[in-house]
Amino acid sequence: MQRIALLLFLATTTLFSQSQTNLSYYLPQNVDYNPSIPTPQSVIGHNVGDWHITHDKLAEYMKALALASDRISIENRGKTFEDRPLLLLTITSPENHQNLETIQAEHIDATESNTANSADRPIVVYQGFSIHGNEPSGSNAALVMAYYLAAAEGSEIDDLLKHTVILFDPSLNPDGLQRFAYWANTNKNINLNPDPNDREYSEVWPGGRTNHYWFDMNRDWLPVQLPESRARIETFHNWLPNILTDHHEMGTNSSFFFQPGIPSRTHPLTPKLNQELTKGIANYHAKAFDKIGSLYYSEESFDDFYYGKGSTFPDINGSIGILFEQASSRGHIQESDNGLLTFPFTIRNQFTAALSTLDAAVNMREEILDYQYNFYKNARNEATREGNKAIVFGDEKDAAKTYHLAEILKRHRIKFHDIKSDFSLNGKNYKKGYSYIVPKNQKNTRLINAMFEKRTTFQDSLFYDVSAWTFPLAFNLDYSTTSTTNAGEQVTDLQHLKGGVNAKSEYAYLFEWNEYYSPKLLNAILKKGLRAKVSLKKFKANGKSYDYGTIMIPAKNQDMTTSQIYIFLNDLAQESYIKIDAVATGLNDGIDLGSRNFRALELPKIAILVGDGMTSYDAGEIWHLFDTRYDIIATKLDTKNFRRADLSRYNTIIMVNSSSGLNGSDTKKLKTWIQDGGTLVAYRNALRYLNSKELMKIDFKKNKLTAKNISFEERGDFRGAQVIGGAIFETQLDRSHPINFGYKNDKLALFRNTTLFINADKNSYNNPIQYTKNPLLSGYISEKNLDSISSTVPLKIGGAGRGNIIAFTDNTNFRAFWYGTNKLLMNAIFFRDEI
Repeated sequence: MQRIALLLFLATTTLFSQSQTNLSYYLPQNVDYNPSIPTPQSVIGHNVGDWHITHDKLAEYMKALALASDRISIENRGKTFEDRPLLLLTITSPENHQNLETIQAEHIDATESNTANSADRPIVVYQGFSIHGNEPSGSNAALVMAYYLAAAEGSEIDDLLKHTVILFDPSLNPDGLQRFAYWANTNKNINLNPDPNDREYSEVWPGGRTNHYWFDMNRDWLPVQLPESRARIETFHNWLPNILTDHHEMGTNSSFFFQPGIPSRTHPLTPKLNQELTKGIANYHAKAFDKIGSLYYSEESFDDFYYGKGSTFPDINGSIGILFEQASSRGHIQESDNGLLTFPFTIRNQFTAALSTLDAAVNMREEILDYQYNFYKNARNEATREGNKAIVFGDEKDAAKTYHLAEILKRHRIKFHDIKSDFSLNGKNYKKGYSYIVPKNQKNTRLINAMFEKRTTFQDSLFYDVSAWTFPLAFNLDYSTTSTTNAGEQVTDLQHLKGGVNAKSEYAYLFEWNEYYSPKLLNAILKKGLRAKVSLKKFKANGKSYDYGTIMIPAKNQDMTTSQIYIFLNDLAQESYIKIDAVATGLNDGIDLGSRNFRALELPKIAILVGDGMTSYDAGEIWHLFDTRYDIIATKLDTKNFRRADLSRYNTIIMVNSSSGLNGSDTKKLKTWIQDGGTLVAYRNALRYLNSKELMKIDFKKNKLTAKNISFEERGDFRGAQVIGGAIFETQLDRSHPINFGYKNDKLALFRNTTLFINADKNSYNNPIQYTKNPLLSGYISEKNLDSISSTVPLKIGGAGRGNIIAFTDNTNFRAFWYGTNKLLMNAIFFRDEI
């Protein structure tokens, strides 16, 4: 008996000890490889799958391949926030490389003319790996795939490279990949441990999924707010690839998924043939996985609805996007429902899918090229029928928000124009320099529809991601249909409207709070030590009307001379694209500049709670907002350090969406800080914490859900249909309230993805933001939830001692492209005492 136990122990030890996985495990058999092409091991120092590849080694190997192979060229398209290169390999036959510019020009020409030339042109395939850094099997498979494409020999690879141009993106998220590789490698055992409770399989906060600022970059293909996204979107539009693959990972107990997804969850603007071709390509994946004996599935989960995802963005641009999801080992080996799941096994599956994609591309080449040609031909016909129809958008008091939406259009090669002159439409004023016109009669008319449409009816009630992203609503811009008769010159060189001070003053300076970058300007003024005040009322000075929230900087009794102040403000105004007015008197029509209705402002000293229990996406969006747009320094205060932190350093603490909040002693400390004069700004589920800990009394509207005539099989869909995955709703504003300073309209579109409903206060002045009776503007919401949200409030403000709490039910900074509600957070911070 002891002998048997010893043998079992030795067998188990051998099984879980570190093994060397050579390339033969991954590569197709009966293929010769060019010995002059370096193997991954010869450059990175280990076999693929023995360790998680770090981005620096991945980049080093890709550069080595480009030097050694005449099939590969390489370019650096920019840098991440952490200065890592955004590499792209172009892989094709040597003959195609010599003629690459002509191939590219002919490929683009086929989307703009009546000539397809499908028989003669190579198909273009963009292969992107591991946009989520802790889904690393993709980027590790990129090592094998790049080697195969560079080194394989024979008629099969020659034919493949002759008929394809492969845009090869080995790491869509270098910063996240590096972060996760560090975690997996530093927690690896010599004797691999498959126990899912081992530390190796449980990353510390925030994990490696996201980029430097903790963004999910697979939601940024349409908004294009991040440097990684901007690089790949430029490549996409330069080439308009026919197929784009996006390699991901999912739960350990799954198998392998490839698209199509659930048919009813495809966006209506996506042509039906797109999904049929996706299914045709899927047959090649199935054949390849059958050959190696790997389990897989298709059409049972995921969707193709939100165009901001990598597998869906191509679908509105005449391409075919394909999502791959591999069960994740989350380290080097882990127990699963399908047996022991090894890291090399996950890499092999990703490599197999990458190779089967190219097999499909070659064999379906003419069919897929014809699809793209007809997509744009039909789009041109649709555009022609639009005639001189156009969309105008803008904000007569905020040129910066208008600029940033136009910036997105420019990145997507959508043409837009200045307006000829100021005009009014549907009660809104469109001002030259503050507005643009987008003609519908242009190549990307379908993409324009996807970005500007408001949709409230759907085939399905379940969504993998958001159901609405209407860009002018997200930017809080006025917009309407118009005609090209109002259009001026086409904008080719997009530039910010210039700012500055109109004159030197010996008395005071004024600027309104409407412009997007006004918080950046105010913060710099206060940081310099200059006194500034905010107006609580409207007034007129020198014949000009000034709105609620106007900022006043006295020219005298400051720590700078009047000349120094003028130069300083002028420089700041230019940097912030804001116009500052000099005034020579404090006597106004309305409140005077010495009025008590001008309140002194204090420099914000901000801490953002991060770490365990806090949602990293939400925290990262605020960190990114402060750091990259407003030049505001905010301390990222980890919850594990909260107990010993000196909170007196801060006058504002931000608590983003949280799953657990703070413990008892930490809560007591936070309460004392608020009572001593601090302002807590809280979001989403943090409100439940506030209510349960009696920091703030919140009257949540109860919404009981009862299933009637719902079968056991249908229970998941029934519950899922009650989720607000992301929709847009209309609110009514009390513009006199400081939380709403800077908004020129009395209506504001809010993004919502929670079912937290708060009953309105009986006193109307305590409801500065309130949902209208019929608030749905765009997106999906169940009838029951729509009834529940009606006339509720997304904001609760309460006092505690000398401090206060400002609580939002939903994220005002969603994914960096919700410019329109960023100012709500800024108002909560800068005007906290007035609120």
